[in-house]
Amino acid sequence: MDASESDAPDDEPVEIPIEDALDLHAFTPRDIPSVVDEYLRAAQARGFGEVRLIHGRGIGVQRRIVQSLLARHPLVARYADAPPERGGPGATLVWLVSDAGRRQA
Repeated sequence: MDASESDAPDDEPVEIPIEDALDLHAFTPRDIPSVVDEYLRAAQARGFGEVRLIHGRGIGVQRRIVQSLLARHPLVARYADAPPERGGPGATLVWLVSDAGRRQA
């Protein structure tokens, strides 16, 4: 490993591909709110009406963090636990407000 690799800060921005699902397992709990916010904004800008946040089952801590954020996020029309075939309680489906509807409000 050269010096530039060992000196790389841990706070480097991570490029997140904007798809219809985001797996949050790769992120630390402290980063979840900002990652989810940025992802929802980018997904809405790309025209997604529904996305899936994969937070895992565990004891439900990540699920509560994610759903607490969604409950007050301005781009979220509604959200719900995913059906079993899409992750069940280990994922949350999010329906976003349309960009057009947001501009009219």
